[in-house]
Amino acid sequence: QVQLVESGGGLVQAGGSLRLSCAASGRTFSSYAMGWFRQAPGKEREFVARISRRSGNRYYTDAVKGRFTISRDNTQNTVYLQMNSLKPEDTAVYYCAADRGMVLTRIPQRYDYWGQGTQVTVSS
Repeated sequence: QVQLVESGGGLVQAGGSLRLSCAASGRTFSSYAMGWFRQAPGKEREFVARISRRSGNRYYTDAVKGRFTISRDNTQNTVYLQMNSLKPEDTAVYYCAADRGMVLTRIPQRYDYWGQGTQVTVSS
């Protein structure tokens, strides 16, 4: 069992930056690939980024490439999402998720554990 708790969301102006954190409980954090997803009002939850167990592979949706960076610290059981050059269309609730599998997937249902989400609002 893994419990995930996100933090770091807030209100920021367009062009600004935020850093989201996701703290995981348990001793097996390094056994999971980690992902970030987001869900805007009235829209489906969508993939944002994923990082492999040892940080060797990172994947991003096209909309955030070059602006967002996913990283993790397995000694701190934490995964991060650095978000720069934020746009109003980045406004959403952001969720972190843990995946026991090793195969890249952008499908939310393939992830095993989820946090409660943190709100990010970007004003124009």
